[in-house]
Amino acid sequence: MRSISSVFTFLLLSGLIGGLNSCKSDDKKKIAPPAAGTSARPSQVIKVEAFILKPGSVSEKLEVPGTLMPYEATELRPEVSGRVTQLNIREGQQVGKGTLLVKLYDDDLQAQLKKLQVQLNIYEQTASRQAELLKIDGISKQEYDLSVLQVNNIKADMELIRTSIEKTEIRAPFSGRLGLRNVSLGAYVTPATLITNIRQENELKLEFTVPEKYSSRIKAGSMVRFSIEGLDKTIPAKVLATEEAVMEDSRSLRIRAVVLGKAPQLIPGAFAKVQLDFGKDNNALMIPTQAVIPQARFKKVIVYRDGTAVFETVTTGVRDSSYVQIIEGLKAGDTIVTTGLLSIKPEAKIAISKLN
Repeated sequence: MRSISSVFTFLLLSGLIGGLNSCKSDDKKKIAPPAAGTSARPSQVIKVEAFILKPGSVSEKLEVPGTLMPYEATELRPEVSGRVTQLNIREGQQVGKGTLLVKLYDDDLQAQLKKLQVQLNIYEQTASRQAELLKIDGISKQEYDLSVLQVNNIKADMELIRTSIEKTEIRAPFSGRLGLRNVSLGAYVTPATLITNIRQENELKLEFTVPEKYSSRIKAGSMVRFSIEGLDKTIPAKVLATEEAVMEDSRSLRIRAVVLGKAPQLIPGAFAKVQLDFGKDNNALMIPTQAVIPQARFKKVIVYRDGTAVFETVTTGVRDSSYVQIIEGLKAGDTIVTTGLLSIKPEAKIAISKLN
């Protein structure tokens, strides 16, 4: 009985092993590569929508941020150290050019000036008497010249004292409005002390920047317009000058203009929206914005040519919500692919299903 059972077990295992080998052989037949000489399956043609590029008309406008500035503005600081003896500053006051605002202690300088004045009178009298004596050869020419030299030296010393006295006075350098004062009567001030600020507000300047590609299109004398919050109209401004070079950090050109209009809302420091109009281009090439493929350094557009996708590098210009101007890279009559851009590779076969 044991021998019969052993034989039965052996036959059963042999059958299972044979079945497994048969399955492996079938799997190998299923995944076997095609025989040599058979043709590969042709590549699939991608259906896309396209746009025919035609010249059109576009107004090239640009809006950039700007800031209103006083026509002139400066900080008032003393030239010398001293105690404030007179303070004629009312905060926010409008003052005229040359108005005395601050007076420092100068009694010592005034005393020196008086002393020199007395000496000058004496030396002038002496020189006058010696001039008469010189006429009758009563003294030598050298003695008279020494007296004249003393007179001139005293006059020079007096001019130095007067200059020092002028430095004890702070006057308005131009007509304008005073800011907040930072000192009080009797305070001791130095050249580092900020007394107050003064701004000329009867005229304003507008400062703004434009991208580098527009830098050659704005010159001194060009007209721009701007608007501010709370004002329902635009104000004209005339370009005074532009910076001599483009700023490296932002690749933009700094521009300063003088404001020609007036309104109560126009105050220094206000934010302005500057509107630039570079005219109308009747031969502009405009394509849908979705047709442009941005890359790290360039922008690409897919062009349909003889059933093949050709990638062209382009330079863009003015854009709006739907279209963008092509400055370089395309020409009128090109067929631009507008759909399926992510699934198309260079030299891929494409077919146009819809032409706009």
